[in-house]
Parts: sequence; structure tokens; C-alpha cells
Amino acid sequence: MDTKKTLKATPELSLFLPVLDEEENLRPMHSKISSALDELGKSAEVIYVDDGSTDKSLEVLKAIAANDSRVRVISLRRNYGQTAAMSAGIDAAKGDILIPMDADLQNDPADIARLLEKLDEGYDVVSGWRKNRQDKLISRKIPSQIANRVISWIGGVPLHDYGCSLKAYRRDVIQDVKLYGEMHRFIPIYAAWAGARVTEIPVDHHARTMGKSKYGISRTVKVIFDLMTIKFMASYGTKPIYVFGTFGMLAFFASILAGLYAIFLKFAGVLGLPQYQADLVETPLPVLSIVMFAISIQFFLMGLLAELLVRTYHESQDKAIYAIREKIGFGVSGP
Repeated sequence: MDTKKTLKATPELSLFLPVLDEEENLRPMHSKISSALDELGKSAEVIYVDDGSTDKSLEVLKAIAANDSRVRVISLRRNYGQTAAMSAGIDAAKGDILIPMDADLQNDPADIARLLEKLDEGYDVVSGWRKNRQDKLISRKIPSQIANRVISWIGGVPLHDYGCSLKAYRRDVIQDVKLYGEMHRFIPIYAAWAGARVTEIPVDHHARTMGKSKYGISRTVKVIFDLMTIKFMASYGTKPIYVFGTFGMLAFFASILAGLYAIFLKFAGVLGLPQYQADLVETPLPVLSIVMFAISIQFFLMGLLAELLVRTYHESQDKAIYAIREKIGFGVSGP
């Protein structure tokens, strides 16, 4: 029987799912998504992004799309990673509310209704929290708990589960976000730094029954590096001279202290402290002083270069360094 649906030009919801070798999970996953959307009664699109699958995932997605016009399929040329696949989904989405989720049947589409209810309370981002996570304790749950605490501390957005893909975003807080590396998990931080209201709710999480997990403990290191990057971009993205200048000043003071101490040792005998006397060639202090001075100059020059790059970036794109939530009273003529 044909289950073909009608897709409006501008749907209310856009679901997007990165797919990598999930052929066994796709049909049951889409069945659950379809049921959840039918119960919501909202116009929606479902975007599957095939991230270079080597099994028959793409063929299954084409078959699903043939029977449901809400479905759109994007096939990437090769495996670029989850962040790139999610970025492709965000760029293609047309809905007012964007909802990413995994395609491995571990997220439950029935939770979409609860995410939307929370958005209706005035939030801009609602993040899923796998409170009863069905994953291995040592290799998945413990590293995740540690990473989430570190991310919350550095990012300043206290969420229990940054790794949960199931989230709901209003379009205006996500449409200008550019993702790199493993940064898809940090979107709530980007949104919060831009002034969005962020919260989380517990969601169901199911154990994987088919297919193979693509995640491993090695991802933790990548996540830490990406976190350092976004923290730098948020704190110093428009004023990089502050961080480079700070390190430059530290190196400069270290150079001065090393030089002064070397001079003190040289003339310690004259000062009545012969036990401390040492010739300049007998200590590494003069070399240290010169090296630290050179490093300080490099930091200052790097900071100035970074300032030029930041200004070129913003001015060439006419890109503002602020975000406006709303405007009131503009365009209304006076009495």
C-alpha cells in the first residue's frame, strides 16, 4: 500500500538524521518517526544524510523516500563524519524547528512531542538527556560523564548530556552556526553564548540491537581539542590580541627577570655576595632571556596579525559581532 505523504513548501518541523551503515535500522526507525509525526499533526520533513555508507543504507533510504514525500535524502561523496553530516542536514532544512537525531534506534521519536512542549515554554534550545543510558559502562558512560562535566564547566552551560543527538532548536539560533571537527555536540553552547535560552529534559534511550556503534573512547581527545577551540573563539574571537598579548607580556617579563638575575650573578661579588657570583657563560639565563624576548615579540606580532584577520573576516562579510533577538517599534512612523 502506498503511504505517500504530502510535504508543504515550508514545514513546521525539520528532522535530520546522519546515516552511516545503518541499513538494518532505517526501516523500523522511519516507521517510528512516521508514527510520531502523524500523532503530532504538524507539517514536517525528514532529511536523511547518508555519510558515505558502504552497506545498502542509501538504497533503503531511496526506497523510503519513494513512499513518503516528507523524506529527503542527501548522499555525501564519502564519509566526512557526523558533524559534517549534521551540517548538511541543517543547511538543507526548511522548517521553523530543527530536530537532529541518530538513526540507530537508540533515540525514541516519541520524545519529539516532549521537546516541542518544552520549546513552547519559551526556550530556544531543548537538549535530550539520556538519564538511563543503555550503553557500556566503562567505554561509553563513564568517559561521557567526565566529558560532560568538563564541557559544562568550560562552556558555562550546565547540561548533563552533550552527546545526545536528540535536540530541538529554533531555526534562528542554529542557522548561522558553522560546524567543524566534532563540534556538533557544542551547538547548545554556541546558542547560549548568542543569547538563546537553553534547557534539557530526560529522554528515552534504547540499547543498540542491530548494526555496530561508530563511537569510541578515542573521540574524547578530539572533543577536548574542539572545546578548547570554541572557548577561544567565544572569549577572544573578536579580540585575539588579548590572549596573544597576555602570553607575550608573560614571556617579556620572564625575559627581563632572567636577564636581571644573570646580571645579578655577574656582579654578585661586587655586591659583597661572592658565593652567588657566576659568569654569564656559566648559566643558561642569558640564552633564556634572549629566547623569551624573541617569543614575546612573536606573540605580539601574532596577536596583531590575528586582529587584522578578525577585522577582515567580519568586514568582508558585513558580519555583525552581535545577535538581535527581536526589534520592537522599528519601521513605525511617529505621530
